[in-house]
Amino acid sequence: MNLPNLSQRKITRAVDLSHEIFQWKFFGKKIVFTNGCFDLLHAGHIHSLNQAAALGDKLIVGLNSDASVKRLKGERRPIQQEQNRALILASLCMVDAVVIFEEDTPLELIKNILPDVLVKGGDYTPESVVGAKEVMANGGKVEIIPLVPGLSTTNLEALLIKL
Repeated sequence: MNLPNLSQRKITRAVDLSHEIFQWKFFGKKIVFTNGCFDLLHAGHIHSLNQAAALGDKLIVGLNSDASVKRLKGERRPIQQEQNRALILASLCMVDAVVIFEEDTPLELIKNILPDVLVKGGDYTPESVVGAKEVMANGGKVEIIPLVPGLSTTNLEALLIKL
């Protein structure tokens, strides 16, 4: 699949993103980071991404690789391949960069980025967010975005199975 140039430029590796992060920080941009599987992108995801983007100037999304999603969610997942999920996220105007990570958690990615704001959905507490300790030790903060009731990939998957 040929990716559009703008979206393709937003999909990057952590090592390649470090130069952009340096520039953003040099110019005083507030960097926000969130992560997830984003297997079936839905209105709840869009709400959370919009809320996260509003907390700063640049939004970086860590995306679980296919192997990572399979380990976390089971053999039937992911429904969409990582490159498709990355392209969908990169096509959103509020997302500035998408980084696919292989591990089950984005801890190493968070340590490399050290965002000003680390964001997760309302099914987390600040204490349970991976990387929270590292971000706060660097002067950043952790924000929890309330979930949109009834909107989840698990609910969508269940509906699709019924069809």
